[in-house]
Amino acid sequence: MKNSSAIILAGGEGKRMKSNRPKVLSEVVFQPMIKWVIDAVRSAGIKDICVVTGSKREYVEEYLSALPFEVETVYQPERLGTGHAVMMAIPFLEKHRGSDVLILNGDAPFIGVETIRNAFVVQNQTGEIEPEVFDWEAPRKPSEKRGCTVISAEVENPAGYGRIVHETDEEHFFHLRTLKAIVEEKEATDEIRKIKEVNSGAYWFETDILLDALSKLEKSEKTGEYYLTDTIEIIKNSGNAVMSYKAKNADSVLGANDCIQLAQLNEIARTRILKKHMKNGVNIPCADGVIIGRDVTISANTTILPSTVIRGKTSIGSFCEIGPAALIESCEISDNHNISNVTLKNQIL
Repeated sequence: MKNSSAIILAGGEGKRMKSNRPKVLSEVVFQPMIKWVIDAVRSAGIKDICVVTGSKREYVEEYLSALPFEVETVYQPERLGTGHAVMMAIPFLEKHRGSDVLILNGDAPFIGVETIRNAFVVQNQTGEIEPEVFDWEAPRKPSEKRGCTVISAEVENPAGYGRIVHETDEEHFFHLRTLKAIVEEKEATDEIRKIKEVNSGAYWFETDILLDALSKLEKSEKTGEYYLTDTIEIIKNSGNAVMSYKAKNADSVLGANDCIQLAQLNEIARTRILKKHMKNGVNIPCADGVIIGRDVTISANTTILPSTVIRGKTSIGSFCEIGPAALIESCEISDNHNISNVTLKNQIL
């Protein structure tokens, strides 16, 4: 993904969170949702990132300025839709002409590295889709450029999401299909509402083609907003192909609009992290009250007991027993330690 860039939309107010901070700073397993997104983007090999801020932007800017790498920001003074948000980043896009840009939401923490990379392969019709290799030729006229690849996901309950409508029912290798339209639920027919494949809100665009589409984007007569999804029709009408790539993991589309949904995201993330450690040989006989942060490393043959919270840049060696009722934060713990009913911060043992 050489020379590629990314724009992360982070202007949501998060009113239903009842928080005095922007929604993207709401935490999933001790880290803001936007940090999950940034980490996925950077792990996919994209280093040039622009975050579009909005309400209470100073909080987001302060957080980003403390990261150990540079993230550019632009400000959307009015909430006039996703298309308008991307328009605020036009100077950033101009600097990256001749490449591809990934656009995604800062409050969808489970967008994965594999999904980003696979969609990039679809966008460029080159390389290998991970983790398997496919020998395929995507449907494209010889004169066509691929203007956009929409990342979709299939969910059990698609209510509230824009539905993915394809040109034909024929599905190519690895869920690769030609996109006809993204239909918002309020505009969908009963038949279209039955579709379970939905828009994740993440897209790969050819930057020059996106800039041209943004220059033609018009306000919705109903809402007065500019929608990024409207660029799909503009791109198709200009003779450029638009594809969809269906992510294997339906969690790719998940976000949170209130604290109940945020708790659901935390439980999904907590379970994933615990399973990862157990697959690596960590014994967690009862997961009740066990929360482990993403940056924690634990060696095999260590046991984690209930009501234990481990977070920060913590490393734990082998043959340890941690818990019950332990809080460990940013510590280095060597082999053969038994720790319970204690709070430890910034300790080396």
